[in-house]
Amino acid sequence: MEMKEENVLKDLFQREFSKMVAVISKLYGLQHIEIAEDIVSETFLVAAETWGVKGMPENPTAWLYVVAKQKTLYHFRRNKIFDEKVVPALPRDPENHGNTTIPDFSEGNIRDSQLQMLFAVCNPAITSEAQMGLALRILCGFGIDEIAEAFLSKKDTINKRLFRAKDKLRTANIKMEFPPEHEIIPRLDNVLHIIYLLFNEGYYSRTQNHILRKDLCLEAMRLGIMLSEYEKTNLPKTNALIALMCFHASRFDARQSEGNNFILYKHQNPELWDKTLIKQGMRFLELSARGEEISSYHLEAKIACWHCYREDTAEKWEDILQLYDSLLKLNYSPVVALNRIYALYKAEGERAALEEAEGLNMEGSHFYYVLLGELYKNMNREKARASLKKAYALAGTPPEKEEIQKQINGL
Repeated sequence: MEMKEENVLKDLFQREFSKMVAVISKLYGLQHIEIAEDIVSETFLVAAETWGVKGMPENPTAWLYVVAKQKTLYHFRRNKIFDEKVVPALPRDPENHGNTTIPDFSEGNIRDSQLQMLFAVCNPAITSEAQMGLALRILCGFGIDEIAEAFLSKKDTINKRLFRAKDKLRTANIKMEFPPEHEIIPRLDNVLHIIYLLFNEGYYSRTQNHILRKDLCLEAMRLGIMLSEYEKTNLPKTNALIALMCFHASRFDARQSEGNNFILYKHQNPELWDKTLIKQGMRFLELSARGEEISSYHLEAKIACWHCYREDTAEKWEDILQLYDSLLKLNYSPVVALNRIYALYKAEGERAALEEAEGLNMEGSHFYYVLLGELYKNMNREKARASLKKAYALAGTPPEKEEIQKQINGL
């Protein structure tokens, strides 16, 4: 197979794997999710072999769906699995004239199947870490190698985690269906949280695979937009999370140099910010205001929105400081407290920020010592240097260490 065809097949896998697994799993049940994965993987293997000899078909997606249908029916009819175990459990729909056993790869059914899979994967019965692994594998089509790299784990560890999670899907009898009306909101909160974690895993990733890092963010955004296209989950907080991701993703390319070195916000070239994503973020932020609830996503999205304006005005940093104050009251975390101190520094100066920073005492965080280095640099260079050296020792990746070393050299 030529390089061009290989790239097309890879893109198709990334785009269609999750759709096909979701449709097959919806039809035959989550207890057969691993079989669904195998069938779809085999379908792509046949595609690679066939297209390498005969060339790519005119409609490769339709070709994949046809082969997947054939393989699905063959597998479940074999050894009487279909007649004895599957058919009795299938819902009856007289309007389909007996075709309820054939995977339906129509656009509407694919969308519904993926949404139902999203709620199934993010079921509270499964641990948060396992939910993220399942989401990457089942909903985003990432391979085991890629997931292992994303979590800085061994393949065996990821395989065991996914096996336990899939076993939980079976033993807890988790169904692929939309939650009842009264459960939509609490279940959506968990789904949004997993999407938020997936995005952060990409945006603040420790992996050196920068393509993978960006792909993680894009997949999280795709899942968020998918939720916004379903009426019952198209809520203000859903739109707020999408806005937040758009604003952060707009500065993705400006955060690293051609040599993959990390670039701090204050040194970024605004011309590299993605204006289309910023505009999209503004649209979703506006949509998020249609309601009375103010979620943490609303507050973080507004902060991220301010960072899409390069000017360091007093209004900007005072508003950001107030937003962080509100965020801490709503959802306290040490990271938010640290970010608030930087906003305090920009709004009221080093002394006000230092007084609070020293009381925070986040000794295990290199970000904490980087901030202390910034606050001390114009007041006490020795303390600034000592803080940055501690930050260097704690930093986890070469790009972070390089950036800290630059700051040390600049003192």
